[in-house]
Amino acid sequence: MTTKVVKGSLWTLIGQVLPLAVSLVAMPFVIRLLGSEGYGVLVLVVLIPSYFGFADFGMSIASTKFGSEAYAANDPAREGRLVRTAALIAFLTSLPIAIVIAASSWWIVTYLGLPEGLRAEAALALKFAAVTFVLNFLNGIFNTPQLARLRMDLNMLVIASFRIMGIIATPVVIYLGGGILGAVIVLMVASLLTLAGHIYMSGRLLPSLFDTTIDRKVIRSLIKFGGAVAISAVAGVLLLNLEKVVLAKTVSVSALAYYSVAFTLATMTTMFSSSMTQSLIPAFSQLLAPEFSDRLNDLFTRALRMNFLLILPMLAVLIALARPLFTIWAGVDFGENSTGTFYILAAGIFLNLMAHIPYSLLMAKGRSDVFAKLHWIELFPYLVILTVLTMIYGAAGAALAWSVRISADALITAWILRRSSSVRFNFWYGRGHPFIIAVLFVTLPIAVTLITNGYGYFPLIAAAVSVPIYLAITVTLLLDAEEKKWLLERFTSLRTL
Repeated sequence: MTTKVVKGSLWTLIGQVLPLAVSLVAMPFVIRLLGSEGYGVLVLVVLIPSYFGFADFGMSIASTKFGSEAYAANDPAREGRLVRTAALIAFLTSLPIAIVIAASSWWIVTYLGLPEGLRAEAALALKFAAVTFVLNFLNGIFNTPQLARLRMDLNMLVIASFRIMGIIATPVVIYLGGGILGAVIVLMVASLLTLAGHIYMSGRLLPSLFDTTIDRKVIRSLIKFGGAVAISAVAGVLLLNLEKVVLAKTVSVSALAYYSVAFTLATMTTMFSSSMTQSLIPAFSQLLAPEFSDRLNDLFTRALRMNFLLILPMLAVLIALARPLFTIWAGVDFGENSTGTFYILAAGIFLNLMAHIPYSLLMAKGRSDVFAKLHWIELFPYLVILTVLTMIYGAAGAALAWSVRISADALITAWILRRSSSVRFNFWYGRGHPFIIAVLFVTLPIAVTLITNGYGYFPLIAAAVSVPIYLAITVTLLLDAEEKKWLLERFTSLRTL
């Protein structure tokens, strides 16, 4: 199962990295073609529907959990009914909200105070974004047979292919005069093609997917689990993106653009964690039976280790590269205005490194209610702190509020899991001293970057020296014999390709 999860996570990571790499090339053209103000409007138009991420009533995660259980029970007919039932629920609950967004698009762009010259185009673009909003929910359900079988290679192929096509087409369409509206239409077409790809791939894995019946008996279970996810998502979507709207409303659209670029780079470090989450929820769901408790503990511990050991050096390198990367990638203004914000966001992500694994296990155990309660409890205090800090410090204040919140989330999630299960959190297996030495080495570029404020070559030199030493310590002193054997087998298999 560990091998399946790692392979699945790597495929998912590839599916995120490839579009991101293409986006890193395409985004500077988009920014320069639209300008910082136009780019900020595009970010808002794409972002607004995401505030209603609860509209599928949690069916994406519910379909993955219950579909994985049906697959583990070798019941393909039930699995197919589950997917179709979840898709029907998501469509019926998301369509009314999409209609409201489309109908009120002019009021929305006016309320947000978007530049008058861009309001008409933004309002029309928001209507198309509402269609994409529904399509994306269906994409997250019809890939269930791929996720249940941990066939992340197929899932990655579908998602990455059409996403890359959309990313490449976006600056081309803008250059040809399509503007913000053209960019949003490209996203809609890419989402529609992705849905067709998922239906085709999942149908090959699960022929019963193409039956026409739904499962009335499972509706109650889907709604009970998904309802808690939806309640959590109502607050969670606000918690995740509220600072962007507050920035646009209280500071400027340009400040939002600077923040969004910093946020994009900062969240790159979470790609492996989110990739693991997509593999771990179905994997944990198949190991919940008491006879599999040892395998569950082993998978949980190893997931924590892989997460920490791989993401920390990535974070250190990105911090060292931040200022020159922003300057070359998006321009001098972004280098000056996005770098400090990125440092603050990276600090929060560093403290949030381990949250994805406990989250995956709690969701697999059906404890979606935990996050519903947590997100609603913290919503109002976060809004107050966010507004105050943003009004005083601008984008840096928004980043600070966001970082404090996700750090608190990580600690609370780990505490809840410790109280409700017997899984082990001692992911360094008693190797405390080598672990501390490795961490000190990998955080050296971070310290040098903060001292020099990212200017000069010293941060890059520190990263080039310390990261290889960190990796050497990790492989020789922190991995156990079985993990070293596994890595050697993977490396040998790659050399024979």
